Amino acid sequence: MDSVTLYCTAALVAGGIYWFVCVLGPAERKGKRALDLSGGSISAEKVKDNYNEYWSFFRKPKEIETAEKVPDFVDTFYNLVTDIYEWGWGQSFHFSPSIPGKSDKDATRIHEEMAVDLIKVKPGQKILDAGCGVGGPMRAIAAHSKAHVTGITINDYQVKRAKLHNKKAGLDSLCDVVCGNFLQMPFGDNTFDGAYSIEATCHAPKLEEVYAEIFRVMKPGSLYVSYEWVTTDKYRDDDEEHKEVIQGIERGDALPGLRSYSDIAATAKKVGFEVVQEKDLAKPPAKPWWDRLKMGRLAYWRNHIVVVVLSAIGVAPKGTVDVHEMLFKTADYLSRGGETGIFTPMHMILCRKPEKASSE
Repeated sequence: MDSVTLYCTAALVAGGIYWFVCVLGPAERKGKRALDLSGGSISAEKVKDNYNEYWSFFRKPKEIETAEKVPDFVDTFYNLVTDIYEWGWGQSFHFSPSIPGKSDKDATRIHEEMAVDLIKVKPGQKILDAGCGVGGPMRAIAAHSKAHVTGITINDYQVKRAKLHNKKAGLDSLCDVVCGNFLQMPFGDNTFDGAYSIEATCHAPKLEEVYAEIFRVMKPGSLYVSYEWVTTDKYRDDDEEHKEVIQGIERGDALPGLRSYSDIAATAKKVGFEVVQEKDLAKPPAKPWWDRLKMGRLAYWRNHIVVVVLSAIGVAPKGTVDVHEMLFKTADYLSRGGETGIFTPMHMILCRKPEKASSE
């Protein structure tokens, strides 16, 4: 082999590796790079220990049923998974129904815009994103509605990522993010003209507590919409396969326990909301939300090879491979939950805070 051929071959291989790791890896072509995977606010040498700590919560189930323990539990989870979510999924950490002829990115945006359309806010009004993650929905909603969106997340690393993305998107004048617990929010009573949460309140140990806190910070007459993770009317507690699937979802997504669809409206009413509408957005004619998970299996194996290599050479923290494997197993449980119809991540409830609340 002459030197020119050797040089060209080496360049081709190097280019292929770069494309495989740095171009194919980032979600939506513009997200977190594989080379930058981290443990969030956790130092690299402690990622493995924190992964083991996360699983230790499930050996003490009573501890993830209390408001005192849940913040640490959820914060640990999102330190471990945020970079992988951004890299392999995108900046919106939620599902959406598949839409024929639309990309996953467009389907996600449409699902988010529907939330703000339901709460009928006007440009310039202030709305709350309860459990905002790195702010993917916040940016789509701000751009669509021109409302001012304040997001809250328990995870400081997500706050930093959200602020960075907001600035890059040119939306930092409409979007703000604070670090805090949505069970004890640092906002005054009657602050917001509307509120939404997208697949976030499932992390609360008691739905009543987070709904009550959201109710408190909303102005009388304003609307709140939530997309909830719930078991459906097809779930049977005496079916071992059903129990395995739901437990797999809970353990792989930092959930104190999935609720039944039948509990949602009752809880909203208990804290004072009027229920305007309730609907499972995953039901036909909606197309399967889990298709994206199933079609992403090849991408997972590609990404897993990258994670293994980067972890082996010390670029990615030890423990990253374990986290990635956990998320793949969880994706299988989620797909099974969707296919069997026993689980939905988009049980929508639209509520109003009564006008009379202003005089109470």
